[in-house]
Amino acid sequence: MIKGKHLIEPTDLTLEELDLLFDLALAIESNPKDYLSELNGYLLASLFYEPSTRTRFSFEAAMLRLGGQVIGFSEPNSSSVSKGESVADTIRTVACYADIAVMRHPKEGAPKLASKHSPIPIINAGDGGHQHPTQTLTDLLTIRSLKGSIHKNVVGFCGDLKFGRTVHSLVKAMARYDDMTFVFVSPPELAMPAHIKDSLGSHKIIEVNNLEDVIDQIDILYMTRIQRERFFNEEEYLRLKSYFVLTKDKLSTAKNDMIVMHPLPRVDEIHPNVDEDPRAVYFQQAQYGMYVRMALILKLLKGDAHA
Repeated sequence: MIKGKHLIEPTDLTLEELDLLFDLALAIESNPKDYLSELNGYLLASLFYEPSTRTRFSFEAAMLRLGGQVIGFSEPNSSSVSKGESVADTIRTVACYADIAVMRHPKEGAPKLASKHSPIPIINAGDGGHQHPTQTLTDLLTIRSLKGSIHKNVVGFCGDLKFGRTVHSLVKAMARYDDMTFVFVSPPELAMPAHIKDSLGSHKIIEVNNLEDVIDQIDILYMTRIQRERFFNEEEYLRLKSYFVLTKDKLSTAKNDMIVMHPLPRVDEIHPNVDEDPRAVYFQQAQYGMYVRMALILKLLKGDAHA
């Protein structure tokens, strides 16, 4: 029962709770009209302290498709935050009006702080470079739906593995499943942090600097952007970035049932010619994001007391 809980990081939910959540998300996907009035009379507060397109829209679309309504702000200057109001006071006030709140904040730990002062459920929609749990739920649902199981997969993460909060959240969440192999593909400057690797226990880890060396072994390829701003030397960036651009040619040696994922937005790390490949699932992944957020909001507000 997750009714009334906060979701600050993916491990706040047990594997059993995740399975129930994913089952509900797929039920909603199959029969969305059955859920159109589930949250009539409920309000979601959308508190975005930094810009967002997909995450904010998917949360708001999720609430509206369940029959609820949305209030909030999309940048802090349009709220009392611009006057110096604290996160604690903001959430206490918002809780007077809304039934549930979703928060994105540039400072790590801000949603967790809010949850300590909130009588309503708080959902972390991303805090700095720390956590992005609902993207992780989206990714796990995509994998379970398209691969049949999250267990026993070889998962490749390619690009900026040092600063990517989506990658960090997903790796830590997948470490709870059985017999995983993690393949980390990045330039040395943007390698997966040691503390993330240390959290993987006995799972197998492979680290390489070239995607083509390992792509034939991978079941799930999770692409991220190589960030030019992380390099001090422009020549070094230009030399390395082509190794981390996925093209149709590089897919020629990949498994036929491999899936290619990306949290979006992409820049140039996946060539548009990959979009036509049936293994490219990143736009389908974005749609799963709305369904899993619908399921999450419904579970947090009503538990199992829904159709």
